[in-house]
Amino acid sequence: MTEETLTAPPTEQRKPDLPPPISVAGPIAWLRTNLFASPFDIVLTVLAVVLIYFTVPPLLDWLLFSATWTYPTEVVLGERSAGFSDCAPGGACWLFVRARFEQFIFGFYPEAERWRVILSFVLGAVGIYGLLGGPEKFRKHAAYFFFIAFPIVSFWLLRGGLGLTPVTTDQWGGFMLTLVIALVGIVLSLPIGIILALGRRSKLPIIHLLCVIFIEFVRGVPLITVIFMANLMVPLFLPPDMDVNVLLRVLVGTTAFVSAYMAEVVRGGLQAIPKGQFEGAMALGLGYWQMMRLIVLPQALRIAIPSIVNTFIGFFKDTTLVSMVGLYDFLNMVRAGFKDANWVGVELTGYAFCAIVYWVCCFSMSRYSMHLERKLHTGHKKR
Repeated sequence: MTEETLTAPPTEQRKPDLPPPISVAGPIAWLRTNLFASPFDIVLTVLAVVLIYFTVPPLLDWLLFSATWTYPTEVVLGERSAGFSDCAPGGACWLFVRARFEQFIFGFYPEAERWRVILSFVLGAVGIYGLLGGPEKFRKHAAYFFFIAFPIVSFWLLRGGLGLTPVTTDQWGGFMLTLVIALVGIVLSLPIGIILALGRRSKLPIIHLLCVIFIEFVRGVPLITVIFMANLMVPLFLPPDMDVNVLLRVLVGTTAFVSAYMAEVVRGGLQAIPKGQFEGAMALGLGYWQMMRLIVLPQALRIAIPSIVNTFIGFFKDTTLVSMVGLYDFLNMVRAGFKDANWVGVELTGYAFCAIVYWVCCFSMSRYSMHLERKLHTGHKKR
């Protein structure tokens, strides 16, 4: 061992990395950056806090704390039926929802056959989960089930026949009817909208003209007008001895309406695809349909996910317009409950219940679209 080795200073120990100050990467930094970054932000934050203070606590008190949830003793014992008089003043009357909940969900569907509606709901939930959130290796089978098997099986269950008691569509109503109209419109409008978008971009003059006329005509009128036209004009294109029920007419009109909007959404996604993608596909020797199916459409639909889901959410809420042609959807079924003499005065509670149900459904679609965007994120834009 040399003298230099004996006299060398000991190796300095590395100091442990300390976390950044709380004012840089902690809650104080977050508050300073997001809520108090400037005098204008401070004013907006204070106004928002004041607004929340004067709106949220009274709303929660009316919805939850001061609301009436349980039946009185004489109602539980069956001595009389419940009514608005059993609800405490100053709060929501959830007894109304409890008393008519099954009617809100099933409409006028026969009580003994409601298991068929529940089974259809379960099959639809299984199909949606397999298609949107299930394992990748079963995704193809889930698509076949949801788009081919499920519509046939659910229609047989709901309509009856072949061993089941027939239930006419005029007995359908409530949330069940809302889901039927929304699912049919959503499932059919996307492929039809893709075809219309491709047709509008087609270089064949006749196909281009027909698609433009259909899209611009349907988009240029309100949905309620389309529903009325479908209700009155669909029978004109059928043989005189053929009777088409109102629900089928409404499904045709709403699907056509949403397809026109979906066509423009998809066309916007197609126009966002760089020209190099088309040229690269043609350089590989792909035909038109191969290029669209394998390269262009997947990218266009990924870009258009927010607009597609936004259209679906808007259509889901617009299903309430079918009440104008005599169909008792979810909202119309709740409004029908107001006409009961025992429940006069519960309008605000009924509308609050409808708002909660519609918000849960729409918020779920919104959150899934955000999940899908993150899943398909390619790293070329900020999250």
